Amino acid sequence: MTEFPLVVPLLFYHGETSPYPYSLNWLDEFDDPQLARQLYTEAFPLVDITIVPDDEIMQHRRIALLELIQKHIRDRDLIGMVDRITTLLVRGFTNDSQLQTLFNYLLQCGDTSRFTRFIEEIAERSPLQKERLMTIAERLRQEGHQIGWQEGKIEGWQEGKIEGWQEGKLEGLQEGKLDGLQEGMHEQAIKIALRMLEQGFEREIVLATTQLTDADIPNCH
Repeated sequence: MTEFPLVVPLLFYHGETSPYPYSLNWLDEFDDPQLARQLYTEAFPLVDITIVPDDEIMQHRRIALLELIQKHIRDRDLIGMVDRITTLLVRGFTNDSQLQTLFNYLLQCGDTSRFTRFIEEIAERSPLQKERLMTIAERLRQEGHQIGWQEGKIEGWQEGKIEGWQEGKLEGLQEGKLDGLQEGMHEQAIKIALRMLEQGFEREIVLATTQLTDADIPNCH
């Protein structure tokens, strides 16, 4: 893990009001300073997709396909994942934008020499999706020949982008346990969940991220 260098914060002030009239603690600038202190000064919740059973991942609906591929992207051969991926496609949780993002990710981070076989295996098991899958795969190949594969981002999930999670990203959303939550983190999780709902995130994604139950969060958006 990369270690960050220490950076000394220094504010050079020459405003009209003297002396400097504001707080010198940057956390005070948040709408909820107390919550900000909990988020940025305590250990962060860990969502380790590498230890989540595949059967559990399969229950994660729209994000299941992404989680499954992220977990197994370094496997020598992804052919063993074809049946699970086919099952997810049949359930209809994945749109073209998500599939294109997924294929792009596979080409950049996976075994590109086996990409064609992998897609063909999925297509053969998904007759109704075959033309759609091959069209997207071919489109990516053409783009790759024209402009080269750029450094990709796993974006566009949940019929759009999953971005800006509490001034950063919470990747690999899952249901399971958020280990290491200290005393008082339950209340913090509820606050985070309510804010996510206010920002338009789907309830099932909020529950998976915070590990709260329906009973913990009021039925409001």
